[in-house]
Amino acid sequence: MKEIFGPAPAPAALAAKVRTLAPSMTRSMQRVAEAVAADPAGCAALTVTGLAELTGTSEATVVRTSRLLGYPGYRDLRLALAGLAAQQQSGRSPAVTADIAVDDPIADVVAKLAYDEQQTLADTAAGLDMAQLSAAVGALAAARRIDIYGVGASGLVAQDLAQKLLRIGLVAHAHSDPHLAVTNAVQLRAKDVAVAITHSGSTGDVIEPLRVAFERGATTVAITGRPDGPVTQYADHVLTTSTARESELRPAAMSSRTSQLLVVDCLFIGVAQRTYETAAPALSASYEALAHRHTPRAGGTAARR
Repeated sequence: MKEIFGPAPAPAALAAKVRTLAPSMTRSMQRVAEAVAADPAGCAALTVTGLAELTGTSEATVVRTSRLLGYPGYRDLRLALAGLAAQQQSGRSPAVTADIAVDDPIADVVAKLAYDEQQTLADTAAGLDMAQLSAAVGALAAARRIDIYGVGASGLVAQDLAQKLLRIGLVAHAHSDPHLAVTNAVQLRAKDVAVAITHSGSTGDVIEPLRVAFERGATTVAITGRPDGPVTQYADHVLTTSTARESELRPAAMSSRTSQLLVVDCLFIGVAQRTYETAAPALSASYEALAHRHTPRAGGTAARR
């Protein structure tokens, strides 16, 4: 597994990074990550040897986990844990964390889903690399043509991004058919942009067209929940998403969509800001062209018989 280097994440981003990276860690590293996420205050008080003993791992594993989470060493991780513990003790209400059960009352389902959605959005925002996001926005704003790849739930997000970009005058198309995706990717060149959306980071039908676009010289962007997944091999810019906890009634494909849509909105607003002089008139024109379809027609309010 490759290590993710860069500025050490702030305490608020630490919990998000643990939740994002834990599923792809080795089991021993997962034990370390799960321990620091579950009890940041307790782990902040432990030496590297103490944490290794607590988790049944080695000092080397603790250090490797610290570096994977974005810290130069365990000392830096301990400082972040202390900061996270202080935030958690600042008087906030206890979080709803239980999984949804088959016999849950609908009110409990609403509360649990609302909490998970809020946590997913907060985690995604905290973990987004602003430099990568800014670079992706710049590439999209200057693109001659934009192809977006996604299948299943990610395909719906791909369509959402394409429709948003079309409304501000950019040439953007979403592809969920893998054959058409590759056929279109072959036509891409420099100054074009290809965006792949895949929560797992290993969806072959999305990776293949991104690879083709990458080899043709297009700028490539990956929106994924696995920053170490295969899709990132062909991505110039990687935007990492978080996801709510997967359960029997709520698979990752559903929960990941929330964080993907947040990233899509960030990209869209960023592009609209950079191209405001052309984006604003285009958005206004599209709104006016569709306005009549949202106006009740004469007789449309008649009572049903």
